[in-house]
Amino acid sequence: MDEQIIADVEQWLDEVVIGLDLCPFAARPRREKRVRIAVSHATTADALLEDLQAELERLSDTPVAELETTLLAIPDMLEDFADYNDFLDAVDLWVEQFGWEGELQVASFHPQYQFADTEADDPGNLTNRSPWPLLHIIREESLEKAIEHYPEVDRIPERNIARMNALSGEERAKLFPHLFG
Repeated sequence: MDEQIIADVEQWLDEVVIGLDLCPFAARPRREKRVRIAVSHATTADALLEDLQAELERLSDTPVAELETTLLAIPDMLEDFADYNDFLDAVDLWVEQFGWEGELQVASFHPQYQFADTEADDPGNLTNRSPWPLLHIIREESLEKAIEHYPEVDRIPERNIARMNALSGEERAKLFPHLFG
């Protein structure tokens, strides 16, 4: 089962995140095999926080030349976006309490992701919709370096939403088979 979950995340990463250039910083680490995709089979918040802690430690302890970022897939819980969104408060607190703030941050992706003040079927939500609930652990130093060399970084979300709005129904079905297949 883990192989399929990892394959789903890899396909999404390659075809959506990198293929549509949603994250202009993702292609290089992916090409250099410095993106870790891990699977947590936690079924409780405490167990998931323990798995997250292990991945935070692994990323912090591994040189950036070997590992740039980690995607932690969560197939056995947090299927409901509201529950997932609530759990992110615990994630932020965890990062702060264990001293990762300023070193690592966690970004969120979910199959039902919905930005505030949008309808569930708003195409802009697709920018953060992944095949599985994910916690994306990012090195802040790497992000800062990437941003230094990218013009108009603040326009990335707007550009990505426009890109999703421009996709045809067929393109959405192909890129997001877990949502439209």
